[in-house]
Amino acid sequence: MELKIFRNKYNLELIPASHENIILGNLVYDPLIGEPQFKHKGMPNSIFNAFIDADLVEKTEWKKFLSDSKREKIVDAHMAESSINVDLSVATTLGYPTIGEIDHSFGLKKVNKFTFGDLQVRTMSDLTRIRIDSYLEELKKNKWDAYDGKIRRVFMITELYYGSIKLITSKEWKNDLDAKISQLDNLKLKNTIELGKSVEYTFDHKNVPFAMSIEMVKDFNA
Repeated sequence: MELKIFRNKYNLELIPASHENIILGNLVYDPLIGEPQFKHKGMPNSIFNAFIDADLVEKTEWKKFLSDSKREKIVDAHMAESSINVDLSVATTLGYPTIGEIDHSFGLKKVNKFTFGDLQVRTMSDLTRIRIDSYLEELKKNKWDAYDGKIRRVFMITELYYGSIKLITSKEWKNDLDAKISQLDNLKLKNTIELGKSVEYTFDHKNVPFAMSIEMVKDFNA
């Protein structure tokens, strides 16, 4: 599945170069063409950094914002589909750690199907949204240059999606893949199921998101 098709079907963005440090409130530059970017000229790392840069919050409150975002619970995603298929031709462009380990050690060319299953989501709480909204209103009224020049045109992460990595390969590659997995500490294998001439492997998501829901800062409200 291409990135554009994924976006249109699920109303989500696949996360390029995903890692466990991505949290709710992080800012994203989302160009019309191409993948979202976490670094852009003048753009703070997160909405919370924008507030402290503008002297709207003290360091203690900034730390609480970050802590609260990291502590939001991960719950079942209750999506219409129980798994999300990802085209193998774009899987490696995600930079997802588990995918990278599989591709480097085993080779995705030997994989027949690749999905994210057991879907879960971490959502920004209503309380956090209200707090962010109030500071954004203050920025608009009193510090327009800081608001307009750095964050008004960018997006903010309000949901993060997680899923077990599931791949199906031919039985002829089972011994090869089993040997590779045993050598890698970063891959946490949950289970293996043999299906006729194929084998399905399921790996834990290890708290690393693969997709996100983003909202444009200028349209954000509580």
